[in-house]
Amino acid sequence: MRHDIKIKKGLDIPLGGIPEQKILDLRGVERYAVKPPDVVGFTPRLLVAEGDTVTAGQSLVEDKRDARLTLPSPVDGIVETIVRGEKRRLLEVVVCRNNQSTQNIQNTPNTLTPESPCWWMIKERPFGAIANSDHKPKGIYISLRDTNPLAPDLEFVLKGREHEFEAGVKALETFAPVHCVKAEGPHPAGNIGTIVAAIDPLSKGECIWTVNAQDVANIGRWCITGEYRPERVIAVGGPAAKAPHYYRVICGACLKHISEAQMMNDNYPRLCGCSGLSDSTRIISGSPLSGSTVAADGFLGMYDQQVCYIEEGDKYDFMGWLMPGLKKFSFSKTFLSGFMGLVGKMGFMGDRKPSYDFNTNVHGSVRPFLFTGSFERVFPFDIYPLQLIKACIVGDVELQEKLGIYEVEPEDFALCEFIDPSKTEIQTIIREALEVLRKEATA
Repeated sequence: MRHDIKIKKGLDIPLGGIPEQKILDLRGVERYAVKPPDVVGFTPRLLVAEGDTVTAGQSLVEDKRDARLTLPSPVDGIVETIVRGEKRRLLEVVVCRNNQSTQNIQNTPNTLTPESPCWWMIKERPFGAIANSDHKPKGIYISLRDTNPLAPDLEFVLKGREHEFEAGVKALETFAPVHCVKAEGPHPAGNIGTIVAAIDPLSKGECIWTVNAQDVANIGRWCITGEYRPERVIAVGGPAAKAPHYYRVICGACLKHISEAQMMNDNYPRLCGCSGLSDSTRIISGSPLSGSTVAADGFLGMYDQQVCYIEEGDKYDFMGWLMPGLKKFSFSKTFLSGFMGLVGKMGFMGDRKPSYDFNTNVHGSVRPFLFTGSFERVFPFDIYPLQLIKACIVGDVELQEKLGIYEVEPEDFALCEFIDPSKTEIQTIIREALEVLRKEATA
C-alpha cells in the first residue's frame, strides 16, 4: 500500500558537505564487523571463534533469549578478531574477507522466516528490537524518503533494484499489510515514528514492524536468488569531508579507505590519534543528529546508511554568545543569523542561501530544563514532548504511557536535543526509559 503524507513541523538543518550523486564501488573491502550493541535488546551468544572460516549468511552470534534471532556474517571469510569491552561485553566480531567466494547461491525462491539471515533487518516498534515473529504487527512500514541531514536519496540509490524491492515487499506481506510511505516536509518527516503517528498511532499492547528501504531490496534478492548480500549505498559527506559522494558497500564495512579519501590532508597519515580519530574531525556512522562516533578505521553501523565528517568543536570563540554570530546557525535567534532567513525572504540576499559554521560544539554546558515552547515547533507528534521527557527523567511509567512513550524512539527527539537551550541529552533519556519498559515487557 502506497501512502503520501505531508508534514509541516520540523527543521531542515543546513549542514554543508552534501554528497554528490555519484556512486563509487567499495564492495571489495577486506574487513567487516558485526556489532551486537547496535541491536536493541540483543543478548549475544557467540557461535564462532577466532580463526574459524565462515560463509556469508552464516550465524556469528545468536540471541540468548531466542536462538532463532541471529546476526550473520556479511561476507565469506575468516573470523579475525572478537572484540570485548567492560565485563567481557561482546562489541564486535570482525571478519576478514576471503576473495575466493564459496557462497552457495541456490537460485531458487526462499521463504522469509525468523531463521532467515535477513531477519535482523526487520525491527519492531515499540522499543526498536529485532522483530518478534510471535507478535502480530498491525502493519509493516517502509519509509521511501530519508530526511536526516545529508542522508542518501533513496530513489537514486534504489534505481535498478525495483524488482528486488517488489519481491521484498511481497515477502513481508505474508506477515502483515505493508505500507510504503513517502513523506514530504522538513525533518523528521521521513522518520518511521513520524509516519506511523500520521497514519495509525501506536497504543499500548500494539506493535508495528519497519524495514529500511535498501534492506527490503536485500530481502527481495535473498528471496529470489538465495544470495545473502547485505548491500547498501551510503551517503558520505559533511563539512569536513573532502569529496562528498556515495559509496556502494556491504553492511559492516571498514571505513578506513573512505576516511583516507575524505580526510586526506597535509598531516596524513596522522589520521588516527590516541583516540582512533583525527585531531580535528569527528566521524559519525549514521545521522549526524543521532549516529554514533567511530574511529577512522572503524566499521559502519549495522543499520546505518550514511557517514558524516564534521569538525570537532574544541575551539572557542572570543566572547562567545556576546558576538553577533552571523555565521552561527540559531534556531532561537540568539544570534543575528537567526534573522537571516527573514532577510532572505525580503530579497536582500538574492538567490544566495546563508552559510553557517557547524561543528560538534554544543555552545554551553548542561543547565536547568527550561520551558521555551521550541520543542513543539519541530516535533510533529500529537504528544507533549517536554512533559514526556520529564516523565522519563523521574521514571513515572504510568505518566509516560499516558503521554505516548510507545509511539517514539530516541531519533524522534534528535531535533529537540539539537535546539535545546538546556543542552540535555534527550535521546539518551528516551532510550533509557524505553529500555525499562522493554525489560518489564519481556520479563
